[in-house]
Amino acid sequence: MVLHLPYLPNLDFYSNKARVPTKQTMAASTSPNFSTSLHKNTHKTKFPSSAGKKILHNKVGFSFPVPFNKSVGVKSFGTAKYDEVVVDEELEKIRRLQNGSDVRGVALEGEKGRKVDLTPPAVEAISESFGEWVINGLETERGYPLENVRVSLGRDPRITGSKLSVAVFAGLSRAGCMVFDMGLATTPACFMSTILSPFAYDASIMMTASHLPYTRNGLKFFTKRGGLTSTEVEEICNKAARKYANRMAKVSTLLGVLPTKVDFMSTYAMHLREIITERINHPLYYDTPLQGFQIIVNAGNGSGGFFTWDVLDKLGADTFGSLHLTPDGMFPNHIPNPEDKTAMALTRAAVLENSADLGVVFDTDVDRSGVVDNKGNPINGDKLIALMSAIVLREHPGSTIVTDARTSMALTRFITDRGGNHCLYRVGYRNVIDKGVQLDSGGVETHLMMETSGHGAIKENHFLDDGAYMVVKIIIEMVRMKLAGSNEGIGSLIKDLEEPYESVELRINIVSEPRHAKAKGSEAIQTFRNYIEEGRLRGWELDSCGDCWVSEGCLVDTNDDPAPIDAQMYRAKVSNDRHGQHGWVHMRQSIHNPNIAVNLQSSVPGGCLSMARAFRDEFLKASGVQTFLDITQVDKFAENGTIA
Repeated sequence: MVLHLPYLPNLDFYSNKARVPTKQTMAASTSPNFSTSLHKNTHKTKFPSSAGKKILHNKVGFSFPVPFNKSVGVKSFGTAKYDEVVVDEELEKIRRLQNGSDVRGVALEGEKGRKVDLTPPAVEAISESFGEWVINGLETERGYPLENVRVSLGRDPRITGSKLSVAVFAGLSRAGCMVFDMGLATTPACFMSTILSPFAYDASIMMTASHLPYTRNGLKFFTKRGGLTSTEVEEICNKAARKYANRMAKVSTLLGVLPTKVDFMSTYAMHLREIITERINHPLYYDTPLQGFQIIVNAGNGSGGFFTWDVLDKLGADTFGSLHLTPDGMFPNHIPNPEDKTAMALTRAAVLENSADLGVVFDTDVDRSGVVDNKGNPINGDKLIALMSAIVLREHPGSTIVTDARTSMALTRFITDRGGNHCLYRVGYRNVIDKGVQLDSGGVETHLMMETSGHGAIKENHFLDDGAYMVVKIIIEMVRMKLAGSNEGIGSLIKDLEEPYESVELRINIVSEPRHAKAKGSEAIQTFRNYIEEGRLRGWELDSCGDCWVSEGCLVDTNDDPAPIDAQMYRAKVSNDRHGQHGWVHMRQSIHNPNIAVNLQSSVPGGCLSMARAFRDEFLKASGVQTFLDITQVDKFAENGTIA
């Protein structure tokens, strides 16, 4: 008997790859637990024609022969036509997920006023576009077609990680990549998986949303050159948006080939241990140079626990008293963030209670860190930049240090007093790092790039922002100081750093539909620039620093190849007749959420309050931008001197 199948459109427009699903792969496609390592036959497979059979193309890109005399069940997921009609709203769903050089979104219900937008179909489309982007780039670079391009995936412990990992693997496989599952990992490790042998993958993805709530998730992208730029991620998201908008079936796909499970974190940890032992070169305990040191680690239930048992313990350190080492994607104790006051307070208490030599706080994916010295002093923000500057300038006198524009005037003096040069640049860790790379490649020796959030990259470590590597540098310096006879601890290196008298950050929500929020934010910030240039804010002047100056929405280069702008921002220095220049105001558009951040810093008492009042009365209200902005926090601070 002949089975007459209803007409099915050819849904295999994602890829030219044809794969036969086996019982094993069909079962694995619905489970995030990949217990089998397979990466064979990821190249194109051709099937011979066969009499009495038709080729059925299903919704997930598999093509397989169907005998006429067999019963076949066909599940329909929709009735839309497959054509090139692209709906603007569907496109925007993917484009709004771009977060500077990352992708981030809501992956789990539970946030008031926010819908889930980082769905498996969205992640799959983005991953497929990234895979295609990698393959195209390598083929262009080498001048010939490539097979077996290899891409790894790591993830933090978020509870949506397993589900979304399936979508990443499906998208990469569709693009024609071989995929490798690193499991629980860190963001720096994902990049290093493209460098360290025997792995040396062509590219890598880290699934994380850093310090954001457990309901969020995201993707960070790497090649052997480093992290992708905002422009490159925008290109990938634009391609993904078209794929997503043109697909009828918004469902997770089957995996034709399972990813190969690999243990890269052990190799990465060994790499860090070797750096410590070689550079300390302990005269008595070469292999265990941390004997006699107690180091407290607070991993915040993120991915950083490995640093305790796979790095510090194996080097002889006493890690008793460490906190929240067990990965838990709900983050039950506190936000895994070195800027979080609870995280720092708990770590400080543990250091003092145990008389430890050092406390360490990691963020979720370990690309940021903060420390606590042996006296219980938290070292993050400007203090951490100062500490790293002191260490780097000892090794590389005269180096330029690149930071974001929220750092204090006192930090500039600290760096220049030690013979360094301070370059203020636009906010955003990728911006700061790329600026350092650009300066260094142009002949301006630049060994350290750090943002006040704790993102820090060092030239000797591939210009990679690695929170664990930062701690490695601090530990090496701590041991060297002890071997030289000093018991003061690493905090003594920044004892002469002055702190600003006042500092505050205010948030202004943009009252607009999500699709228009970025444009409205840019309008407000450009109006801020215009008001300053027109002299409407007395004593306010656009700030400048060396070869960088405030123009086109941020601190940018004056050379012929300025970096593209990912978010609008300006910094104004503020002066008056009584105190002269005594503070600054930095207004920037958030790349994470539909709001504007306003940072104020003053070297005199009451300075932030007076600047906030002028900002509100002489700019926000006078210009009319408050009609589409929620200035509640500014109002509270201007009236009461607090946002509580």
